Amino acid sequence: MCLGIPGEVIETYTEHDMSMAKVDFGGVYKRVCLQHTPDAKVGDFVIVHVGFSLQVIDAIEAEQVFRFLRQMDDLQELHAGEIALPGHFAAVTCESREGET
Repeated sequence: MCLGIPGEVIETYTEHDMSMAKVDFGGVYKRVCLQHTPDAKVGDFVIVHVGFSLQVIDAIEAEQVFRFLRQMDDLQELHAGEIALPGHFAAVTCESREGET
């Protein structure tokens, strides 16, 4: 199953003329391409799929998505053991295809 996972934008920057971000997924930080969500800024929550931010959402919606995924027991796709999911939502960032963080 392919999932779009919410994460919090921690930092934005440009790399090779592409809008990028460091995103926090519950303590795991990944690089994410922001080309599909150019208005995303630090503090925003974004839905991320395969390293691309697809949509900006609010913190309440991000928490609801994580709550639903916990209920569905589908969070193992977030690299089991890497992400501690506290009772309150915390964010993580996505890797590039080369596995860089």
